[in-house]
Amino acid sequence: MQVATPLVTVAPSRLKLWSALTSVYILWGSTYLFIHFMTERMPPLYMASLRYIVAGTLLYSYARLTGTPRATRTEWRSAGIIGVLLLTIANGCLTVGLQYIPTGVAALLGGMLPVFLLTLNWVSFGRQRPTNLALAGLVVGLIGIFFLIKPDKMQGTGGFDANLIGASLVTFGNFSWAIGTLLTPRVSLPAPNISSGIQMLVGGGLLLLISLCVEPVTPLSILDAPAKAVGSMFYLVVFGSIIGFSSYAWLARNASPQLLSTYAFVNPVVAMLLGVTFAGEIFSSQSLVGAVIALIGVILITLGRK
Repeated sequence: MQVATPLVTVAPSRLKLWSALTSVYILWGSTYLFIHFMTERMPPLYMASLRYIVAGTLLYSYARLTGTPRATRTEWRSAGIIGVLLLTIANGCLTVGLQYIPTGVAALLGGMLPVFLLTLNWVSFGRQRPTNLALAGLVVGLIGIFFLIKPDKMQGTGGFDANLIGASLVTFGNFSWAIGTLLTPRVSLPAPNISSGIQMLVGGGLLLLISLCVEPVTPLSILDAPAKAVGSMFYLVVFGSIIGFSSYAWLARNASPQLLSTYAFVNPVVAMLLGVTFAGEIFSSQSLVGAVIALIGVILITLGRK
């Protein structure tokens, strides 16, 4: 199990840096496909909740067994709030949204996270006006989103209503993820591994409660899950939640924000290629044009950050 590397005073090696980046590029890009596989024949919120409860238990237990101090009540509350924003709301919306739209389109919509970060930091959190280049990127990105969800050309898993529902869920999830991201440095959190474990336990636990209320499941429904769903869930636990998230957390402390943000460009490409290859997804020419426009917008926003 890979864990976040403690902060050190020396610069990280290029090998370690690019190993972590490759992990985030490939593993996080592949999570869209495995979420699709995990929820093909199982309720989405239920499977997502088990993914985070298992991963959170492993991370929290490992951190405590290796001597990481336990979190205070204030730190538990802060990490729990972040977990609800990032995992219960954001990832819950993504998991349900993938029932309606292709994985590649969902990844493209997820790649628009810098748009929400830019806007929220401007109007609320940081009160910092973005540069003209970043504003241009915001406009270009929104145009790309329009082409992505325009119903007459896009080929999803349903008609216009399905496309609109899926895109709306993923977009709202991005909004919640942006709030959680901007809130994180403003609250008191414990050590990284303990914090990640708490976020997953609280976020996954709340997802399970919601699932038990709205989905036809019991706590032991996993015993009836097909092997493909269970295997996909454990892939997401190990490679998406533990290795991928730990790599991202390490990069957040050791790499420049500009370099780290490049995952928003690579994840959609990985997700789209995997979706076409293994899930039989089809993209119209208009959807591909929208994808390119949206990525150009994200690049402009990243280059235009102060």
